[in-house]
Amino acid sequence: MAQWEFNRSAALLERLGVAGQADVVNLYAARAARGFGDGFAAIILPAYLLEIGFDPFQIGLVATAALLGSAATTLAVGFLAPRYDLRTLLLACAALMVVTGIAIPSFQHLVFIAAIAFIGTMNPTTGDIGVHVPLEQAALAHRASDQDRTRVFARYSLIGAISVAAGALAAGAPDLLVSRGMGRIGALQAMFYVYAALGLVGALFYSRLPRAEVKETAPRATALGPSRRTVYKLAALFSLDAFAGGFTVQSLMALWLFERFDLSLAAASAFFFWSNVLAAFSYPVAARLGARFGLVNTMVFTHIPSSICLILAAFSPNLTIVLALLLVRSALSQMDVPTRTSYVMAVVTPAERTAAASVTAVPRSLASSISPALSGALLSTSFAGLPLIVCGVLKIAYDLSLLFSFRHIKPPEEKEAPR
Repeated sequence: MAQWEFNRSAALLERLGVAGQADVVNLYAARAARGFGDGFAAIILPAYLLEIGFDPFQIGLVATAALLGSAATTLAVGFLAPRYDLRTLLLACAALMVVTGIAIPSFQHLVFIAAIAFIGTMNPTTGDIGVHVPLEQAALAHRASDQDRTRVFARYSLIGAISVAAGALAAGAPDLLVSRGMGRIGALQAMFYVYAALGLVGALFYSRLPRAEVKETAPRATALGPSRRTVYKLAALFSLDAFAGGFTVQSLMALWLFERFDLSLAAASAFFFWSNVLAAFSYPVAARLGARFGLVNTMVFTHIPSSICLILAAFSPNLTIVLALLLVRSALSQMDVPTRTSYVMAVVTPAERTAAASVTAVPRSLASSISPALSGALLSTSFAGLPLIVCGVLKIAYDLSLLFSFRHIKPPEEKEAPR
């Protein structure tokens, strides 16, 4: 199986060409550096905020601020993309990641922390939400054919998820530092400086994207045109999905496990490591399912069982059962990520791709920014599992709506070779 996957990867890169191959590898590497930082930051952030005296509602407000800021910066990217090349914008995003990592441990007041979260790149979800995402997606889409597009995005998501898993495992490092004599707050703050350093690593890889190459090979970005109606409908549905997901962003799931089961930071980091590993290896599977059954069908029929697992976890009093259900959910819930991205890039014209990525990403960020504050309030109630139930029910409603609205709108590869 490993040799088969290697051979397919080699053939894919050969089709992309030497210049395209180098660009794709650099984008993959930058995604890995960013994902590693997101992986531990999503766990360290609530632990740090609890340590300096924040309550669950305040932590939810910080997560909301981070997602609102992500929506605002992503919207700005949508306007700037037609005027600047992708390399320049990606370098600016990397610089913002550096500033975020340095600024967060410098303040301990709610207003300042929330402001930094709004302006910066801290991602409480560890998912494909953030200012980097539409830029990276557009850059990859310009370098992939219709036949290879879903596989390119599956590998992009796979690399991101594996790096997030490794970052989640690294979230146990503060416990090790504390055992060596460092203060707990200082140990947690050190991780944010590592996050800033990873922004520099990402900038190094982005700087290798030749500016002239991006301009020559990619169609000039434009605002939405003939695909406007389709993109707006997708954005509305994706917003419902993101609003639901905001109730269970990884930072709040970690907080729920800390509060309900008194899970240690080391145990939480190990759990989220395996959770993200399962999600990572679901991406290549999603690409194969998408090729066989269609992108929309793959999105819907892998998502619904994962939502059922989440609802069941809310009612379980046993930690082992809860973790098992959440792991099954992780193996299924992210299969829509590469298929969703590929679908959006497929149903718009090449010139509209950056705008489409931004327009579908911004409402997702806005919608997901509302629910963490609500989730933080619900976590303080007598039934702390309520956010999980709300998330699961809303996601099932999204899946059924997506299937009903888009089952007949096929990407080019499904029109050419129906299966």
